[in-house]
Amino acid sequence: MKRFLVLTLALMLVVGSLAGCAGGDDTNEIALITDKGNIDDRSFNQGAWEGVVEYAEANDISHTYIKPEEASDAGYLAAIDLAVQGGAEIVVTPGFLFEVPIYEAQTKYPEVKFILLDGAPHTADYSTFETKDNVASIMYAEEESGFLAGYAAVKDGMTDLGFMGGMAVPAVQAFGYGYLQGAEYAADELGLEDGAVEVTYHYTGNFEENDTNKATAKTMYQEGVEVIFACGGSVGKSVMSAASEADAKVIGVDVDQRYDSETVITSAMKGLSASVVSVLESIYNDNFDQYAGQTTYFNAANDGVGLPTEVMGEEGGDAFDRFENFTKEEYDAIFGELADGNIDVTRTIEVEAETGYATAEELTQQLDLQKVSVTTR
Repeated sequence: MKRFLVLTLALMLVVGSLAGCAGGDDTNEIALITDKGNIDDRSFNQGAWEGVVEYAEANDISHTYIKPEEASDAGYLAAIDLAVQGGAEIVVTPGFLFEVPIYEAQTKYPEVKFILLDGAPHTADYSTFETKDNVASIMYAEEESGFLAGYAAVKDGMTDLGFMGGMAVPAVQAFGYGYLQGAEYAADELGLEDGAVEVTYHYTGNFEENDTNKATAKTMYQEGVEVIFACGGSVGKSVMSAASEADAKVIGVDVDQRYDSETVITSAMKGLSASVVSVLESIYNDNFDQYAGQTTYFNAANDGVGLPTEVMGEEGGDAFDRFENFTKEEYDAIFGELADGNIDVTRTIEVEAETGYATAEELTQQLDLQKVSVTTR
């Protein structure tokens, strides 16, 4: 039986769905705190929430989500307080914005287990990193997922690519670096000449849907870019809007975004739902030690990243139907190479700028690009 619960606290809005409340009390064993987005954002919040729902409903465990009205460390901590007051024994937090709040919460609530996705607890000034035994820090090999996206685009026949990242945080950087390396790998397989693949590389400096981001994407398409890897949360909505007007293509990020726009040919996904389920299983099976107090990477080897291979709601649906040439068989082959460790994808490079924005020279030299020519803006 599902019920809906609304709780209020100063500056807080709580919306939740409860399942399997033993004895009819209104406590929730598992609580998810959303970041700036909504629970149906087709991104981090939704992917993580789907994992909570999948496990909780299958095991008759009460669960809820809380959306803070104030997107700040204080607002997130207040939401965690509310979750614990509501009986939460496990708190799931999706995204790096929770790194500082969890650093404080892990000490304040030692009896609560926290699942921090895409981040590791640290102080606000980054001087101290500490993941206590009640925290599972889950990261993803974004460089591998980005690699698969770049590889697919070039194998499909595209040679004029774009990348629009949000803020230059480690996850976004890794997506972009992998994207370039995947394009390079595919170009080499195809025997293309040096510089045959051109990539326009850009950071928006935000994760927003706005006119500026749409205008940037529109300009890229007007200049000949065939597909843009939109790697910045709601930035993707701006890119999709520009792509619709330009009859161009988009590569989504984090979750399968084909359902958001016909322009999305594939998505560089993280196994958000699967990773949440895995950690929840470890907690309820008394095996949390495999994740507790450490950072665990989900990658191709444990199906933690990849491109979509199924179409939701369509049995036997073809997730590669928006490509002109690239096939699932080709995808399976390159994914297998990654999973087996036969391809080494660089995750980080040395960037001089404090913004984290790499220059074309830094990208070219440190990622060993020859077939791929990069222009930054």
